[in-house]
Formats: sequence, C-alpha cells, structure tokens
Amino acid sequence: MKKLLYVLAASAALLVSCTGVKSTATGLENESFLEFIGTPSNYNGGVKVNIDDKTTFTAEVNKDHADRPKGKVYAISTGTHVVTVSYNNSVIFKKQIFVSAQETKKVILP
Repeated sequence: MKKLLYVLAASAALLVSCTGVKSTATGLENESFLEFIGTPSNYNGGVKVNIDDKTTFTAEVNKDHADRPKGKVYAISTGTHVVTVSYNNSVIFKKQIFVSAQETKKVILP
C-alpha cells in the first residue's frame, strides 16, 4: 500500500510540474514609414520634410525601383498627418495623408 501511495504522489508531482505549451502574441509596432521618390540628381542634399508643423527633418530622395527593396525610409506615427516637402525654400509637395501600422507610403516628388 505504501508503494502505491509513493507512486501516486510521484505521478501527481510530475503532472503538476508540467507547464504545457507557452505562447506569446504581439501586435504590429505603432509606426509607419515615408519614402520620398523622385530623381535624386534633381534634389542635391535631399529635401526638407515637415510633419504636422511639428517635426522637421532632411530626407534623402530615392529612385523608384519596383524590382528591388525600397531605399531609405523615415518612421512616423500612424494616423493622419500633413506632410510638407520643400526644396530650395519652395514647397514642392503638401498633402494630408493617412498611414496605418507598418505601412510604407511613397511620396512622389515632381
């Protein structure tokens, strides 16, 4: 009888110690990306970009290559934004855009 109790206790201890399958789930990062497309030689030194009259940065202009991965991209938060692009102190692009999580929006420059 003692052997049976020891076997049952050992079996119960083994079953309790098993944790089973663990999994984790994560969502997409809450950011999106802008890529500026045009003829790079027309925009020496890049273009000045303004997002919502709050954030300003200089961006590199990429050629549009559908056959290979995209060029330099710039991360912004998701949602609706007003994007203003200027070169030599003149506005060449201004538009309200909406970008969702992990979306890359191409801004086509003249």
